[in-house]
Amino acid sequence: MSSEAMARIERRIAALLRYGTWLASLVIVAGLVIASRDPVGMRLAQLGIGLLILLPVSRVIFVLFALLRERDYRLALAAALVLLIIVASIAVGVHAGGEAPGRE
Repeated sequence: MSSEAMARIERRIAALLRYGTWLASLVIVAGLVIASRDPVGMRLAQLGIGLLILLPVSRVIFVLFALLRERDYRLALAAALVLLIIVASIAVGVHAGGEAPGRE
């Protein structure tokens, strides 16, 4: 992959993370402001936290597709494996019922 292509991908990833962080932060703040008057606002704040958690996952997905487009299949395979590990971890967590150790 050329250095120009890599620089372009890195700029797009930076924009994704920057704007995603701002969006998640705004949703969290809006949820907390609404929650000060109505408990339903906590759902909105939780949505913002979920968006913040999804940012690294979206980065891996973005990198995977960018590498496939650039036909860098070796690095795309690595990104796909990382994504598979993330999905497997989520599946195990859901299957376990989200039970934390020591919780009753």
